[in-house]
Amino acid sequence: MTEFTAQLRYAAKDLWEKSMEQPFVKELQSGQLPLATFRFYLLQDRYYLAEFSKIHRLMAKKTTSQEVQRFLLAGAQDLQECEITMQQHFLAELKVTSNEIKETDAAPTAYAYVNHLFKTLEKDGLAPCVCAILPCYWLYQEIGQALAQTGSPVALYQKWIETYDSDWYDVNVSRMLKLTNDLAAQASERERGQMQKAFVRSSYYECRFWQMAYEQEQWQ
Repeated sequence: MTEFTAQLRYAAKDLWEKSMEQPFVKELQSGQLPLATFRFYLLQDRYYLAEFSKIHRLMAKKTTSQEVQRFLLAGAQDLQECEITMQQHFLAELKVTSNEIKETDAAPTAYAYVNHLFKTLEKDGLAPCVCAILPCYWLYQEIGQALAQTGSPVALYQKWIETYDSDWYDVNVSRMLKLTNDLAAQASERERGQMQKAFVRSSYYECRFWQMAYEQEQWQ
């Protein structure tokens, strides 16, 4: 029987292919991406990751399984210690001040993506929300692995690539895939439909996030 995560991946394949072909991703690899564009991306991603950590903690409150609860809380801690720490290093290298971080408003796409995550948890529950956060883990792994085959001539961009092509990151993605498949095995057909919808919608927002950063999207 095909694993549920394979079904999810197939349902979102067109969106994932579009993410792989985004100018932001292509130019990050070639080294042509302007630092100002990467800087904008980092500020928006910092907002996203802070909210992403919060959603892990809220999800942990929605389960009676101590194993799942521990996993989600550990994921939130990992985000704090690894990805967010990495972001802080990048931001410091680009001379982004703490005041600039505080004063940076969420761009429309980042704001909508985060709201989608919280709304999914509130409206549909734990399993669909796990699927809503899965693309952020899994797609970044695929992009990191693909870009690592060539690398980037810009040291900052190469470090970003290596973050998502690492043993630490692979372990976290594998755990998320297992959790998703375990939850799907216990879900009804209706719930699995909600899970797939959440996954595809998040895949859409991931694709839009690259374009948002590339265009340095602003509220109109």
